[in-house]
Amino acid sequence: MQHTTISQLSFSAIDFESAGASKGKTDQPVQVGMAQWSLSAGHNQPFVSFIKCEQEIKWSAQKVHGITTDDLLDAPAMMMLWPKFKSYLAHQPVVAHGHGTEKRFLHAFPMHGFGPWIDTLQLARAAWPELESHALGDICDHFKLSEKVDQLCPNRQWHDALYDAIASLVILEFLIAEFDLADSELGLLMFPDTRSWHQLRA
Repeated sequence: MQHTTISQLSFSAIDFESAGASKGKTDQPVQVGMAQWSLSAGHNQPFVSFIKCEQEIKWSAQKVHGITTDDLLDAPAMMMLWPKFKSYLAHQPVVAHGHGTEKRFLHAFPMHGFGPWIDTLQLARAAWPELESHALGDICDHFKLSEKVDQLCPNRQWHDALYDAIASLVILEFLIAEFDLADSELGLLMFPDTRSWHQLRA
């Protein structure tokens, strides 16, 4: 897949919101958002779900995403969402902004084989090193992309898992157009190297 051109591929983004790390406990996901985008089909297939969590949501996490224990009362367990994860993430590039959390939570499915991974945080740092902040919202605001995210994800906001997943795809779409990468190989997105991206900017 690494040698397939970007224009031939469909990309799936994923974002998790979590309960927050507590001393002596492993952090757990409380919400997942996924969506797809390709040059040919555009943005499509948004999916969002709360996730059953066995621990209390920390106040510090709740202040960020606004998710409460009541929101999770009828939520499915992580393992019950396996068919959704497989249908979105198998056999295509997986996109996330700072993919560490997403990879860690997907370890709930050993040997899932998802990937290759495209990290829009790493890409943004290589493509636009001059930006003061490479946070998801700051990039969207800087390039005036936030309005498009609002249109694609109405009635949601930052730190909602679906909103953030779609935002990462909007950044990817913008970056591919900005650097005219449609006919480039996927490897350029998988392994962002500052030197090669500097040449693209020249």
